[in-house]
Amino acid sequence: MMTDSGTARIEMFEGRIRFARVARGLGVSLLAGGAMLFAAGCNQQPSADVVATVNGKPIMRAEMEKGYAAYSAQVAQQQQQQVQLSNEQADLGRLKVLDNLITNEIVEQRAAKMNLTATNEEVDAKLAEMKAPVTEEQFEQHMKAENLTLDDLKHDIRRSLTGNKLLNKEINSKITVTDADVSSYYNQHKAEYNLIEPQYRLAQIQVTSVPSDQAGNLQGSKATNDAEAKKKIQALKTRLDSGEDFGTLAMNFSERVETASSGGDMGFVTESQLHADPTIYAEITKLKPGQTTAIMPLLDAQTKKTMGYSIYKLVSKEPAGQRDLSDPIVQQAIRQQLQNDRSQLLKNAYFEMLRDQAKIVNYFAENLFKNATK
Repeated sequence: MMTDSGTARIEMFEGRIRFARVARGLGVSLLAGGAMLFAAGCNQQPSADVVATVNGKPIMRAEMEKGYAAYSAQVAQQQQQQVQLSNEQADLGRLKVLDNLITNEIVEQRAAKMNLTATNEEVDAKLAEMKAPVTEEQFEQHMKAENLTLDDLKHDIRRSLTGNKLLNKEINSKITVTDADVSSYYNQHKAEYNLIEPQYRLAQIQVTSVPSDQAGNLQGSKATNDAEAKKKIQALKTRLDSGEDFGTLAMNFSERVETASSGGDMGFVTESQLHADPTIYAEITKLKPGQTTAIMPLLDAQTKKTMGYSIYKLVSKEPAGQRDLSDPIVQQAIRQQLQNDRSQLLKNAYFEMLRDQAKIVNYFAENLFKNATK
């Protein structure tokens, strides 16, 4: 009920550095969408280096392969191991990456026609914002870990800012959520705002002793055994106790891939879910919002052996009971939900409309089909 919306979007370092492969990999680009399109009939490919054209402008094989490399790394990170994809799986990944690139090119061309392309000054300002929380040396390390050049990063920033400017102009600025809309939604979903048990919004810093190629954090910091994990978590606890920001430390050092990039935010956890681990429940329920736990052992679900350590922060607590419409948190949650739902619907329709108006030739898709049906 009170959790953040999961709608896809580009987030470029909202006051904190996050090295996202904007508009490259699968599932990371707001601009991805629509079905795979390719022109029927025989299209003569300009050169083997061109995998598609959008209104005559080529998309190069090198860009597709770079996006595919990011996609492969993402798959490996999610599965926490190296993954050997079959030829068919690899080409399916390339098709999806290329579809993403095609949609981005369509959007960029539309933005250019409307004079909404991000300026050099806007790109430089965003770059400076990204670099602000870290040293120059750390910034260079992040770039190297992500296999990014400065030109690559600026290109990604420009594409992100340009897409956001277009969407804000064409869609978000035209969406209005009235008080009547909020009231109507609340009345239809009133039961969802009746919490049957308390909920706790938690954040976590996690360190594991399990060796892995993927650290999941900005620093690339990874413990490989229990001694390293203990040393690392104790150092982080000391920094927290000295007043350093929990979210910043989580992004830079937490080894939980799913939450590190969002500052360790786990969202809301119900009291019954906390009861699954009485030790953690006892620690968290005695906290006040903003406080953190002691170092807690991270146990393997099957063997119950210690496989790492965690520190939890209580962000907020929602008591059980009916939430009234007059509650500002309820109003904000509903307003944001309606805004997100309408925005996502219009974006999908908008991208399809732009695709219908564009001349797209997907040579890569054509060649795959021809070679498979010979």
